Amino acid sequence: MATIGFHASHEQIPPEQLLRDVGHAQQAGFGAAMCSDHLEPWSPHQGHSGFALSWLGAALATTDLPFGFVHAPGRRYHPVVTAQATATLARMFPGRIWTALGSGQKLNERPVAPDWPAKEQRQRFLEGSFDAVRRLHAGEEVSCREPFHADRARVWDPPETPPALLVAALTPTTVRRFAPVADGFITVQQPLEDLRRMLGTWREAGGTGRAALQVHLSWAPSPEQARALAFDQWRTNVFDPVTMAELASPQDYLRKAVQEDVGDEQIAGAVNVSADLGRHAQWLHEYAELGFDEIYLHHVGQDQARFLDAFGETVLPQLAQA
Repeated sequence: MATIGFHASHEQIPPEQLLRDVGHAQQAGFGAAMCSDHLEPWSPHQGHSGFALSWLGAALATTDLPFGFVHAPGRRYHPVVTAQATATLARMFPGRIWTALGSGQKLNERPVAPDWPAKEQRQRFLEGSFDAVRRLHAGEEVSCREPFHADRARVWDPPETPPALLVAALTPTTVRRFAPVADGFITVQQPLEDLRRMLGTWREAGGTGRAALQVHLSWAPSPEQARALAFDQWRTNVFDPVTMAELASPQDYLRKAVQEDVGDEQIAGAVNVSADLGRHAQWLHEYAELGFDEIYLHHVGQDQARFLDAFGETVLPQLAQA
């Protein structure tokens, strides 16, 4: 059975509460955790955005869970900073930290950089980041001019056990491109056939290591409550990957959702919405049967306590028996 983890959503919950939530997740029986790494939330309705790297130190120190995070080296983070930050976490918490490198969103880079490169340029930057971070983790000195500048960069405290570097991928094309350099990949829920294609492409391209899936879900005691939570918090996150990467602000995402008149049908394509815990268990069992090693549950509501208790008491035991 896949490891079932808890996703800590910095865009939706203040960091001090999120720290309590991840401790609650461990007590409820979740076996791992991951978090987002944003500068801005997806919409004003979400309303938060704590700094993931400092939060991770506290979360690792106050739980026993392994942690991962999705991270975009680029304008906010030079790859040398990425290497230093992840090396420090790996030294303090050996074997418990991984990061998935991705090409990012304009939403998070626009506040600190005047330009937003085209996708291919961002992918080339990402390839260079994988190479530089690995070399820095190995204790090497790195100098380069392209695709970014580094002048005799060195991580003076490299980790004895380098953290796994996954790739964040939404399409088979990205999986195929990064299979030779990544230690695994993470994606988000899609139709089962699309996920099966992602896994098949990863293996055909020589990919090894973990295959992880992030699942967005909305659960509440009644169907109406579950739909209302998903609408309020996640209707801005239903668009295609290009749109999600190119919108520039939380207000832009909300404006787009209003213009498109996003409703239950579109939301259901991006969020598993149900008041039935058995239905949620069925969805997760189907994902696990595809061959994912780790599945991270993101309840899109801002109050995590009821979700953690309900899934810990009912859903996790069902999955363990499957």
